[in-house]
Amino acid sequence: MILTIWRHGEAENGAVDRQRELTPGGREDIGFGCQQFYRACADRRLPQPTHIFHSPFERTAQTAEMIESVFTHAVGEDACWLAPESSVATVDQALSRDFDEREAAFHVVLVSHQPLVSNLVSWYVGETGGEVPPLYPGGLVTIHMDVVAAACGRVVFWAMPPEYEVGI
Repeated sequence: MILTIWRHGEAENGAVDRQRELTPGGREDIGFGCQQFYRACADRRLPQPTHIFHSPFERTAQTAEMIESVFTHAVGEDACWLAPESSVATVDQALSRDFDEREAAFHVVLVSHQPLVSNLVSWYVGETGGEVPPLYPGGLVTIHMDVVAAACGRVVFWAMPPEYEVGI
């Protein structure tokens, strides 16, 4: 399975955290990032995303919708297990339950918040996760996993706004 962990784009300030929307700059970054992500997947002959899960917060839903607009065959879904207070164990359990490791064609995108996104990267790639910088708003990392388990993934690439130049 290919797993892309994507932090939502830059969000506006607001009294109600759940309702904070992307800023115009956040939308611009994510839009450009989606195009770069599409190109990076194509260049590496990775399958296009099949599933895009996001936390129930507005800014992650907006980020996921923008990704879906580029990968039109992907199924988007609100996932409470990606809320800011969720744990790595909860996310790992959901992925293990829903995706069979024998199906290599799955490319799952998770859109969530800090610190969960960086914790997930560390969990899935183990000590080699040090090669990926912290995920800033709009940042992403793509991981190849033969098994959905701790330290069983390897980083394929990562990218950060505003340039979204791919790093390895």
